[in-house]
Amino acid sequence: MDPVRIGVIGCADIARRRMLPALRAASGIELVAVAARDAARARETAAEAGCEAVTGYGALLARPDIDAVYVPLPAALHAEWVEAALRAGKHVLAEKPLTTDLATTRRLLDLAGSAALVLRENVMFVHHSQHAAVRSLVNGGAIGEPRSFQAEFTIPRLPDTDIRYDAALGGGALWDTGVYPVRAALHFLGDRLTTEGAVLVGGVPGRAVDTAGTALLRTPDGVTAQLSFGLDHGYRSAYEITGSRGRLTVDRAFTPPAAHPPTIRLERPTGVEEIALAPDDQVLRSVAAFVTDIRVGARPEPVLLRQAELLDAIRRCARVV
Repeated sequence: MDPVRIGVIGCADIARRRMLPALRAASGIELVAVAARDAARARETAAEAGCEAVTGYGALLARPDIDAVYVPLPAALHAEWVEAALRAGKHVLAEKPLTTDLATTRRLLDLAGSAALVLRENVMFVHHSQHAAVRSLVNGGAIGEPRSFQAEFTIPRLPDTDIRYDAALGGGALWDTGVYPVRAALHFLGDRLTTEGAVLVGGVPGRAVDTAGTALLRTPDGVTAQLSFGLDHGYRSAYEITGSRGRLTVDRAFTPPAAHPPTIRLERPTGVEEIALAPDDQVLRSVAAFVTDIRVGARPEPVLLRQAELLDAIRRCARVV
């Protein structure tokens, strides 16, 4: 079977550090070219990745030897270039969030569906095997009936020039670190979550965006999800599920290195158990899932729209402090 031929639109740090090596290493895919608006940056990145350099995003989309594209551009540029890629007949794997506007996300998903093209958001952690192990334990009754879910993803302060602090580029804690706990809540509690309240912290000198936030969600049967996120904190990447007879905790939950051996902490009245798991490479798994989706002609995932709806609801109902 011929490999899926992929091009990369942009030379963001996440592309250079994590995704380009994965695109080279994954089976069933051929990294053809990297595009940048600046020719020198395109050449430098392409040399690192061992592929061709292209000047200009449109020039890459016009190439007939590209089947799919990966888009690691700033969030505010996703809508323009994801749409351009779809209209050029390319499958798309875009960094999260897919867009920062609910109506635009819905429109792009509809466009992909009508064109029979795969459109995926690169939320990598859902592909890590540790979360399947957690699901198996919860479904098997290890903690009884789920009662509450808590998730937190926070990172230390970044330089004031970082794009995460630029509102014009789609910056802000909700769009950056907030996507992870929201997606985790959907992953474990299902798509019937509703937003009960939220707080976004803004107005920090030198930063024109929200730098932290907390949201409270719930399921129809009363299971609550308390989600926290931030860009000016000690590092925290974890979630816990509390049940009627115990609790499961996962640390290093959202961005574990490929060599990291995960551990699930299971607390029950009979004692505490540390369940050791094998390391897993969620970056490679995300690429592999994208290739598989292209092979089988997968339709747009409903969770992408549901996630966008929840992020929009959090933004609209939040009290800004």
